[in-house]
Amino acid sequence: MLSFAAICPHPPIIIPSIGAGEAKKVKSTVSAMEQLARNLEKQNPETIIIVSPHGKIEMEKMIIETSPKLYGDFLSFGDSTKMNFENDSELAEEIFNESENTEIPARKIQDGWLDHGTMVPLYFLAENLEKTKIVPLAYSFLDYESHFEFGKAIYQAIAKHPAKVAFVASGDLSHRLTPDAPAGYSSSGAQFDKLLVGLLKKGDTQSILKLDPQLIEEAGECGFRSICVLLGVLEARSTESGKSWQAEILSYEWPFGVGYLVANFKF
Repeated sequence: MLSFAAICPHPPIIIPSIGAGEAKKVKSTVSAMEQLARNLEKQNPETIIIVSPHGKIEMEKMIIETSPKLYGDFLSFGDSTKMNFENDSELAEEIFNESENTEIPARKIQDGWLDHGTMVPLYFLAENLEKTKIVPLAYSFLDYESHFEFGKAIYQAIAKHPAKVAFVASGDLSHRLTPDAPAGYSSSGAQFDKLLVGLLKKGDTQSILKLDPQLIEEAGECGFRSICVLLGVLEARSTESGKSWQAEILSYEWPFGVGYLVANFKF
């Protein structure tokens, strides 16, 4: 059963032991992530599925991590924090099977290593959920519709699973919002972020999927495909239940020229 869904950014700087004095510049994001964690704890899910832009990406296949033991750290960001999780291997296998059934290209891997796109959201979300299992996914560079369909397949796997499941789309929005932004400045950055956030508020899935690919490219984002997967999950649930979803925007800010969106979905 799907019990929770969210969009989370993944800048390591929002982790206090990494961001230090700079963390005050992302206080809205940190506060929103803490609120999201409280919302998740109320649901007490047995499994969190999380799709990241920074996993073992393949151009034409979705990646499903099936290693029983999962681990990661923030050593590359100068922090000694380490995290370990168990994989919900049964659900991971079911996601793969549903992907094959719907002809969505996917591959299973047993690497076990969690990238920062997965680790940063889990730092907040899983802090008080010690027994919660994780299913890490990585998106591909297939078209947006394929990611939407992948989300539908994921929901079919969730619907067959006896556990309460949370789904998290990890990703930052435009990396080109200010002249000192990591990818340089483009007016497309703010245009893309404003459009996407506005359409999420409206619950307009089809308009999101039809956003101009050139605009998305010029915005320099890393979260759009993760969001497309999430929308597929939500669409499949709405079709099954007959109930629509609503996006609650908990925070959106861009202190370093990158759009950080935290959104909670009600359904």
